[in-house]
Order: sequence, then structure tokens, then C-alpha cells
Amino acid sequence: MKKETVAVITKYLLDIMFFAGIIVTITLPWSVKLVADFIHFEDFEDRYMEVVSIYFVLGILAVLILGELRKMFRTVLKNDCFVRENVVSLQRMGTYSFVIAAVCLLRLFLYTTVAVLVLVLVFVIAGLFSKVLAFVFDKAVDYKLENDLTI
Repeated sequence: MKKETVAVITKYLLDIMFFAGIIVTITLPWSVKLVADFIHFEDFEDRYMEVVSIYFVLGILAVLILGELRKMFRTVLKNDCFVRENVVSLQRMGTYSFVIAAVCLLRLFLYTTVAVLVLVLVFVIAGLFSKVLAFVFDKAVDYKLENDLTI
């Protein structure tokens, strides 16, 4: 598969996930109720407001991460990846990931599942990865700017 084809497919997937995330987050009050009624999950029914609130916060953070990825991907499509804006985006994505991990830890007080613990681990790792990658990109931007001044 050509590099351009992968880039176009990735761009559309990010766009679809971004807008679907917004729709899912907005419709949470109705969808949580629907799921709770459909599968008769008593924890959802008993703690409806808490569940909706937690998933709303998680949804907003996920949409924010996708928004940062879309911003970064625009620079990839322009063949200009090593810019300060991407460093800022990576720092933000790391912070959002850490907040998601913290909110998932709070969710343990409502109901405990192995999946919640896995999510915490995944988002802590994603947060660390994003922060480290931000440092790498920051150095790359410095080298690029220094090189541009040399020429």
C-alpha cells in the first residue's frame, strides 16, 4: 500500500472517530439508560448520574486526544512534522491520558472490573509515551530550526 493511501485512510479514520466521539459523548444520558435497560445492569441503574458523569468526562478527554491527533496529522500531510505545535499537542495528549487514568481509578469506587485496571495501565503508558515523545519532538524541532538557520 502506498504511503499516500495510508495517510488518507488514517485521516478519514481520525475524522470519523472524532465526530463519532462527539456524538457518543453528547448522547450518553440516553445511551446509558438504553444499555442499562437492555442488559439489566443494576450498577448502571442504581448509579445512573455517576456513570453518565464519568463517561462524559472520559468522552470529552478522548475527543480532546483525537482533536490533538488530527492537528498533528495535518502537519504530517504537509510534510512538516517537526513543529512546536506538535510538541504542545503531545504534551496535552499525555496530560489527557493521565487524567483518563485518574478518572478510571475513581470509577473503581463505583464498580470494579479487570478492564478498568487494564485501562488505567494503558493510559498511564500512553501518557508517559506522549510526554517522552514530546521531548523527542522538541529536540527535533530545535535541530530543525538550527539547521534552517545554517542554510
